[in-house]
Amino acid sequence: MAAAAFLCARAAAPALLLPPSRRLHCRLLASRAAAAAALSSSSGEGALIPFSAPVWPRRILIILCCGLLAAYPAAIGGFPAGDGGVEFQGKVGFLGLGIMGAPMASNLIKAGCDVTVWNRTKSKCDPLLSLGAKYEPSPAEVASSCDVTFAMLADPQSAAEVACGADGAAEGLAPGKGYVDVSTVDGATSKLIGERITSTGASFLEAPVSGSKKPAEDGLLIFLTAGDESLYKRVAPLLDVMGKSRFYLGDVGNGAAMKLVVNMVMGSMMVSFSEGLLLSEKVGLDPNTLVEVISQGAISAPMFSLKGPSMVKAAYPTAFPLKHQQKDLRLALALAESVSQSIPTVAAANELYKAAKSLGLADHDFSAVIEALKAKAHSSLQ
Repeated sequence: MAAAAFLCARAAAPALLLPPSRRLHCRLLASRAAAAAALSSSSGEGALIPFSAPVWPRRILIILCCGLLAAYPAAIGGFPAGDGGVEFQGKVGFLGLGIMGAPMASNLIKAGCDVTVWNRTKSKCDPLLSLGAKYEPSPAEVASSCDVTFAMLADPQSAAEVACGADGAAEGLAPGKGYVDVSTVDGATSKLIGERITSTGASFLEAPVSGSKKPAEDGLLIFLTAGDESLYKRVAPLLDVMGKSRFYLGDVGNGAAMKLVVNMVMGSMMVSFSEGLLLSEKVGLDPNTLVEVISQGAISAPMFSLKGPSMVKAAYPTAFPLKHQQKDLRLALALAESVSQSIPTVAAANELYKAAKSLGLADHDFSAVIEALKAKAHSSLQ
């Protein structure tokens, strides 16, 4: 009883105990408590639940559940936007509706935001238009009609062209407007875009994301932001709709650098994991068992558990295209060269991704890099 009372008291003071970055944890606790209460009600007081402990008396669980659910909206500054509207006043533009951009824009629309979209291939806008988005035929017209414009483009060249080229977003910007580039680019490109945007009197924020298709769909991205801090604070409610956490890293270029370092580590990890899967099979072990063993140890990573079973079946449904992973490794190598930092493991990984691209796997998921290792092993036997 005392423990339950303490937890309920904790739930009653969310503003102090649960900052916005913990909103998903709060939601998880609330849903667990609700499930526990339901199970207790249906199964009796002595049943077991996923907490790995006896079920608490029904009344205590219901009180705890209600306390956590009550704490949730206060802990995040309001219910999720779909339940009550996001705390942002103004029109939002979104440029680029690919694997990442489409679900991000979709989440903003579902949150109740007034969203205007653009994409080179107009047909990709149709699903968003059916959700209530507006359409403009150029980045300039989107930026002109919106208070804040987001851009999610495939590579540095595309990001720079959409922001700075003919009919680019910069042509529609003016003082009081904001431009948030969530593409993964190198620091030099981000600074170039930032200088062009700010020359119009508008504010600029780089905000590359950590996460792939599923986190984008679920609103669980991690934003690595840098640039205008006032714009960062202004768009924070929008970032919170699309992501689970956000970091402000200071000057423009720092967000891009952080993203490249993160993706550099990820790409190298995938190569090592691929080698492990192939070696385990070669020596007569079940690679699926390897995935399970890794998932329970100190090197456990969601990426391994998510990708491993498909890789064993030689299936690579695209969540993060291999060509983009190789692009990020190339940019990371250039970043390391600029500061005279040796990263030999990354250099070796980059060569394998390049080999995988040459096998026609550029548009497959980056986990398809394992096929380059298979091809290398096959050629060595000939």
